[in-house]
Amino acid sequence: MLDPSSSEEESDEVLEEERRDVLVAAGGGSPRSLPPPPRDPRGREAGAARAVSPSPSVLSEGREEQERLQREEREKRLRLQLYVFIARCIAHPFNAKQPTDMARRQQKLNKQQLQMLKERFQAFLNGETQIVADEAFCNAVRSYYEVFLKSDRVARMVHSGGCSANDFRDVFKKNIEKRVRSLPEIDGLSKETVLSSWLAKYDAIYRGEEDFCKQPNRMALSAVSELILSKEQLYEMFQQILGIKKLEHQLIYNACQLDNGDEQAAQIRRELDGRLQLAEQMARERKFPKFVTREMENMYIEELRSSVNLLMANLESLPVSKGGPEFKLQKLKRSQNSAFLDIGDENEVQLSKSDVVLSFTLEIVIMEVQGLKSVAPNRIVYCTMEVEGGEKLQTDQAEASRPQWGTQGDFTTTHPRPVVKVKLFTESTGVLALEDKELGRVVLYPTSNSPKSPDLHKMIVPKNSQDSDLKIKLAVRMDKPPHMKHCGYLYALGQKVWKRWKKRYFVLVQVSQYTFAMCSYREKKSEPQELMQLEGYTVDYTAPHTGLQGGRVFFNAVKEGDTVIFASDDEQDRILWVQAMYRATGQSYKPVPASQAQKMNPKGGNVNTGISPLYTDRGQKHGMDEFISANPCKFDHASLFRLLQRQTLDHRLNDSYSCLGWFSPGQVFVLDEYCARYGVRGCHRHLCYLNELIEHSENGSVIDPTLLHYSFAFCASHVHGNRPDGIGTVSVEEKERFEEIKDRLSSLLENQISHFRYCFPFGRPEGALKATLSLLERVLMKDIATPIPAEEVKKVVRKCLEKAALINYTRLTEYAKIEATAEKDSETMNQATPARKLEEVLHLAELCIEVLQQNEEHHSEAFAWWPELLAEHAEKFLSLYSVDMDSALEAQLQDSWDSFPLFQLLNNALRNDTFLCNGKFHKHLQEIFVPMVIRYIDLMESSIAQSIHRGLEQESWQPVKSITNSLPNVALPKVPSLPLNLPQIPSFTTPTWMTSLYDSTNGSATSEDLFWKLDALQMFVFDLHWPEPEFAHHLEQRLKLMATDMIEACVKRTRIAFELKLQKTNKSTDLRIPSSLCTMFNVLVDAKKQTAKLCILDGGQETFIIFLFYPVIFIFPFGFP
Repeated sequence: MLDPSSSEEESDEVLEEERRDVLVAAGGGSPRSLPPPPRDPRGREAGAARAVSPSPSVLSEGREEQERLQREEREKRLRLQLYVFIARCIAHPFNAKQPTDMARRQQKLNKQQLQMLKERFQAFLNGETQIVADEAFCNAVRSYYEVFLKSDRVARMVHSGGCSANDFRDVFKKNIEKRVRSLPEIDGLSKETVLSSWLAKYDAIYRGEEDFCKQPNRMALSAVSELILSKEQLYEMFQQILGIKKLEHQLIYNACQLDNGDEQAAQIRRELDGRLQLAEQMARERKFPKFVTREMENMYIEELRSSVNLLMANLESLPVSKGGPEFKLQKLKRSQNSAFLDIGDENEVQLSKSDVVLSFTLEIVIMEVQGLKSVAPNRIVYCTMEVEGGEKLQTDQAEASRPQWGTQGDFTTTHPRPVVKVKLFTESTGVLALEDKELGRVVLYPTSNSPKSPDLHKMIVPKNSQDSDLKIKLAVRMDKPPHMKHCGYLYALGQKVWKRWKKRYFVLVQVSQYTFAMCSYREKKSEPQELMQLEGYTVDYTAPHTGLQGGRVFFNAVKEGDTVIFASDDEQDRILWVQAMYRATGQSYKPVPASQAQKMNPKGGNVNTGISPLYTDRGQKHGMDEFISANPCKFDHASLFRLLQRQTLDHRLNDSYSCLGWFSPGQVFVLDEYCARYGVRGCHRHLCYLNELIEHSENGSVIDPTLLHYSFAFCASHVHGNRPDGIGTVSVEEKERFEEIKDRLSSLLENQISHFRYCFPFGRPEGALKATLSLLERVLMKDIATPIPAEEVKKVVRKCLEKAALINYTRLTEYAKIEATAEKDSETMNQATPARKLEEVLHLAELCIEVLQQNEEHHSEAFAWWPELLAEHAEKFLSLYSVDMDSALEAQLQDSWDSFPLFQLLNNALRNDTFLCNGKFHKHLQEIFVPMVIRYIDLMESSIAQSIHRGLEQESWQPVKSITNSLPNVALPKVPSLPLNLPQIPSFTTPTWMTSLYDSTNGSATSEDLFWKLDALQMFVFDLHWPEPEFAHHLEQRLKLMATDMIEACVKRTRIAFELKLQKTNKSTDLRIPSSLCTMFNVLVDAKKQTAKLCILDGGQETFIIFLFYPVIFIFPFGFP
């Protein structure tokens, strides 16, 4: 607040500069002209001796600068005028309240905080923190860091201001929930305990050494913007929103008397009366906005009437003054606008004298008595006090030498002019005395305007008393009831009341927010002698009436058929009376004293100022009077509100909270109050809101689709005649703007769905994508009653997801290229070697699988209505990848088997997906690799057959003891007859056959090589997990038959060699058998074991090879050592 006693002379120069920024209200006065730009800027700088002709460019720059200054001047004027209206809404709200049920918004993260967060998680992964964690938690944090924190989509989300610390924590929580569920059960340790422990460790990493969650103290107001704000905080907020200086606020505050509830209530009554008169004029002149139907014109007038009556009822329901005694309000109609409201005199409620009975509290404090000489010093004296018609109170006893008390008596009375009696007594010493002796008395007639400080009063003493100069010091304080707006003595003369010109005691009583009465009271009377309701009267200053004796300055109250003349002895008292009655009448005309009017308008023009006389000089000096006196009914509040809402939304999106477009409770309160008070239509409000939200969303800000849905549903209901706010009229402008915004919103939503991975990264904001799809369905509806067919919505979403597939794959390939360039400057895709191309397409496949997994994890719930559409999106996405994959595979050399890892990677990802398994891309992948698998098996079969033939021909039948120790690293033998190098068995994971292979070390080199190759080939085909059952069965059957044939050939050749060797062996009783025979026998035994493993078909049938073993076994019934 500006101190009224501050020195104006000291700040005149500063205030003169401030005044240049203070502009008159739009339409409230002539705009101030700016000084023309200098003609010679160079001459101004250097003081040139001769004039230089300005060039056209200099003149153009001067005009542009002048236009810019004028534009800024107009904008400043508009903001100042708007702030005046807002300040009045804040000072005296009577329609809206600050909502308490709004969702609490979280503080948003910025770029610096994101970078700090990355550094803290990196420090944890590097072991630079004191946080103890197991390997599983470290893996979860590493995945979170690599996939989420380092994502460019998260960086964009932080930059857009739609990301909070709570979002980061939720993503981590969802990530670890999946990991913890996959962990094995541990006795005595529940998974909920593990989750809680991991979240606590996450919070510890997040906070670091200092409390990272605490926001720096940027603005004290920002820290509490989510709470219920006081009036001072609301003033400060909207000063920031509109760019109002503190001095300007102080001047407006004082000039508008924002701390005066009576003045604000009177201002509201004047505004509502002006709105009624404006509607009456519109109905009379038939000047209406353009509506969709002509029948809405009369309905529009009824809506205006209804809205103003509702505001009147809201104002009427307020207590007369907060904190005052309870005072029952009456619902009274206004007679001033009875012609417009169709309210006749018979419906007017007249006040009775009992309706204006007041209640007063008196405090009587007796201090001391002076001049007491008639009694002995040791005699006891005391005082009594009473308000006539009430109880009597007594002070304590005191000695006559020191008659001092300081006693207070509290009284209650209904008399505006009470009679207070104070008496001084001394105790009677006589035996027969019945009463104490009265030494003196004083009779007072206090009023609410009487001085409150203690004062000496001469007492009336009995005859022949020695105390001729007896005085008593006391104070009488009579309060002013909240519904008594002014009181004092006036001369009055009227035609219906106060028909004699005489001085009376008047009280201006407020019965309700719309009912005031001027009452005259006599002494000791609680009811007025006469009263006059002020409704319909107009008060104004008048010149002195020469024929009336008494009173120095005059004013009157005029009404059709009645005139009441008042007079006061003091000019300041007259100003206060006129000001109080002006508030009470609700008149639009604002009276100004003749001397003040001459001062403000010396040329004698028509003056209509709304500034209080007490603040006229100060307000006029700083140029604020024109904003204060501006008539709100003459402004286009729809345009003003559009500016206000835009500025408020910009301020909200730039504060420290992740608001997603939602206003704070204080902002909602002020906007609601403004719309109600100044008649801003609800549809216009939400259309402007939608326009701003769409614009911010198009510029990259994160906007809650639920908020868009709410405003759009309101506008759609209004345009289609559903009357969401009781307004049934629809203007042509509203309908056209709604259709325009509907098209823009539809395009925005389709674009967001097409960019769902980037508009809603990692499913943030939570539920936003699902709400966007729901809003799209609402936007596609023709009207609010007819639901749109599901197939039409599905068609639009399918089209969006097709675009999304192209967008996602394009950005993914760009990311892969950037990543490859960062790692190594390599050739382009066309110039790269086949191995390099395969490496790139393999890495791209990993990224594609990661994208599909993230879509399933974070976005599948939103598309739960159409899961097949998300599958189609994935197929489209993979079809784009297949182009690059086919190109890379075509570039591979013939009979190159390095591409099998690519098949295994993609197949493992697709075969477990319900919708993608055996889909278009999956089948395409199989078609590509079927010939390669068949070719590979054919070559391996030929290679193994030749190795058996060559190996057994050159076999030495020596036992192999150590060959298997290096089998996994041994290259397959080359077959001389084949013009190619035989492929190596691809090793994707640790072979499961390795352990069993190591158990056998007694066979020959050829047999061990055979069994290893057959087992490795079968495991390779098994690890492919071929998705098509028939071909998978065919492969299995072929490999089993191949193994049967190969083992059969090996057994036959071994048996022949065994029999030949046995025939050559010396048959003696020593039974000394050569080691080669033992090796042959071990080969036959191993063949039997491998047959059970390699040759069993799905039906459990075993080949006939086993029967070949029996003759051999019977030859050595005792076996071998």
